[in-house]
Amino acid sequence: MATEQNEQAQDLEQEQVNPTQESNEQSLITVESLQEQIKQFQDDLKLEKARTANAVYEAQKSVERIQRESEKHKDAVLEKFAKALLDSVDNLERAIQAAGDEQNPVLEGVELTLKSLLATLEKFGITVVDTENGFNAELHQAVGIDPNAKVNEIGTVLQKGYSLNGRLLRPAMVMVGA
Repeated sequence: MATEQNEQAQDLEQEQVNPTQESNEQSLITVESLQEQIKQFQDDLKLEKARTANAVYEAQKSVERIQRESEKHKDAVLEKFAKALLDSVDNLERAIQAAGDEQNPVLEGVELTLKSLLATLEKFGITVVDTENGFNAELHQAVGIDPNAKVNEIGTVLQKGYSLNGRLLRPAMVMVGA
């Protein structure tokens, strides 16, 4: 009977040792699987950070592109509007020329209107193209020869030219000497 008790005690000890070994093995497996999960989460985090950085970069580029397109559109609209106003400037200048030397209140009103319109245009970057410093093919359009003008000099200005913020809006139509 003592031997049986000894055997039972040994069996109990082994059962107590074996569950500990099994639980250690299970915890080892659990730790390994947890480490794999941590590694997977870290990889996923890196991927998501890269995607987020890429999305932020793309959004910034889109904003910059939209701003550039907006500026181009604004410039195009301003240019179109300015060209339309130049017809009014030309008509006011023709009215002043047609009046000749005769001074009257109507002519004075037309001159003041022209002066006000030119000041407003200048305020928004629209300036008259220079015709005093000789012919420049980039700024002037030669439409004829003026026999009284010197070679490569502007004799007669048929229509003033204008620029918008340094860009040519309309070339000056001139007659040059030959």
